[in-house]
Amino acid sequence: MDETTSYPPIEPSNFDLIVVGTGLPEAILAAAASAAGKSVLHLDPNPSYGSHYASLPLQEFTTYIESHSSQSSANLPIPQSDMDSGFTRVPLTTRPLYSSVEITSYSLEPLEQSRKFNVDLSGPRVLLCADAMIDLILKSEVNQYMEFKSIDGSFISDGEGNLESVPDSRSAIFKDRKLSFTEKNQLMRFFKLVQGHLEAAAAADGGESSESKSISEQDLESPFVEFLSKMGLSAKLKSYRSNRLSLSVSHSFLFSAIPFCFRIVLYAIAMAEYDQENGDVCKSVLKTKNGIDRLALYHSSVGRFPNAPGAMIYPIYGQGELPQAFCRRAAVKGCIYVLRMPVNSLLMDKASGSYKGVCLASEQELFSHKLILAPSFVVQLPLPHSSPDAHDFGSRNATEKLARSICISKHSLKLDVANCLAFFPPRSLFPEQVTAIHVLQLSSNVAVCPSGMFLTYLSAICEDDVQGKKLLHAAINVLFHVPVSGISGNNNNFAEDQSETGDAKPALLWSVLYTQELAKFQDVLDNIIRTPMPDGSPYYHDLLGATEKIFQELYSGEEFFPKSTSPEEGAAQELED
Repeated sequence: MDETTSYPPIEPSNFDLIVVGTGLPEAILAAAASAAGKSVLHLDPNPSYGSHYASLPLQEFTTYIESHSSQSSANLPIPQSDMDSGFTRVPLTTRPLYSSVEITSYSLEPLEQSRKFNVDLSGPRVLLCADAMIDLILKSEVNQYMEFKSIDGSFISDGEGNLESVPDSRSAIFKDRKLSFTEKNQLMRFFKLVQGHLEAAAAADGGESSESKSISEQDLESPFVEFLSKMGLSAKLKSYRSNRLSLSVSHSFLFSAIPFCFRIVLYAIAMAEYDQENGDVCKSVLKTKNGIDRLALYHSSVGRFPNAPGAMIYPIYGQGELPQAFCRRAAVKGCIYVLRMPVNSLLMDKASGSYKGVCLASEQELFSHKLILAPSFVVQLPLPHSSPDAHDFGSRNATEKLARSICISKHSLKLDVANCLAFFPPRSLFPEQVTAIHVLQLSSNVAVCPSGMFLTYLSAICEDDVQGKKLLHAAINVLFHVPVSGISGNNNNFAEDQSETGDAKPALLWSVLYTQELAKFQDVLDNIIRTPMPDGSPYYHDLLGATEKIFQELYSGEEFFPKSTSPEEGAAQELED
């Protein structure tokens, strides 16, 4: 018996907003709309919350990735006109968002403990303590449903896998042995200048005068890499540019010619994605004003919370706790939830062609003024009154992709470090590396893997699957000891203790590599909005900004999460199996 038929009819049948998918953007939007007094129905065909932002047991994770990486070969349905009503049923289908999935197992141990893993579909990702997402978590009071743990540190890596600490304070700068005395002074002068600019800007906003010197508007609009050079942080770059043309100079020498403090500021703190030194391959030039804002955000994050001395925190049990927490908050405000309930089609008005509602797998018809769809859904066009040449809504190809990988090992990448974020700057691994690679290692103390194991996420923006695999394989090979081939039988003794093997690298037990579509836009079609896929940033700032824009598109002029006057209002209405 189809489990969808076991649901009683949903009452009422009319809503202000219907949301399909429980990913983080959809969960935030449902909670925001509910907080604004809108009637909201939140549906998901999956048996659990989170969609593409979920945290899943290891076996369920691989099943989810594989099931969303191939297009169904079945013939796509065509719009059907309902003779008994004034609606046309337009089929709602799904599209593959992952590709080139490559799973390798070197030991059976991880799969044998599958239920002890909480693997993020959108990793690597952490929360900066002063980020807008933290402010929203506190404002919306979803923090009462979550717990967090501090990330131990941030590191930057060279082409050999050596992890050097990113200093996050004046004392850390002076204690850093990697930095020369000259570089320490340069960094201190630079950060003092940035602090003065921020103080002057804050004073100007408050209508006060300040003795601090502001950075000129011309400098703020210039590329950040040029401003850093102007401040003396890239003094060796001139020789680097000339040496890079010589084929006799090794790649390792060329990369080492870039000052360490320059790499720290540009790629580990300001989070530049592309090689800012090479205009021919840089698709996103970081402006000085944006770089300054990111430095200020990082600085403000350090020590914001007494129990989190660093700049970053991570949710215990995984990033999938975030969408669940916002869903719980929405339910408290009156949102109705139904899991395991696919939406088969949309109801479009025959006369006007406008959206009116949805038809569930249970054949019940529900109506709403507006509709939000998760990024995996596709509306079959042409719709009534649409152009015959129109493409299916939500099926456009992205110009970029995001290569992701997850690795399981028994030892940490850095001795005595449990949870950390690391970066491979462009050209750190090979000369053609044009984007940075982000790495996040997590341990069992955040309840994402069994005790004695480590979960490591890697990601990099790429043009296609081939380039993405090359980037991540290069990083994996310098971080881990990788066997020649996977296993076909029981080989639990493969991962010997590192002290016995003499190998400084942690042995790889299991890994997956795959490519994710990177859609940075949101489609808008007649009161239907499609949310974006997880982006390539390890933080949440851009994702939250895009989500808030969608809310303003839906409800222009409405406050995004008005301040709650009392905790736990109303009763949650959930229809789950």
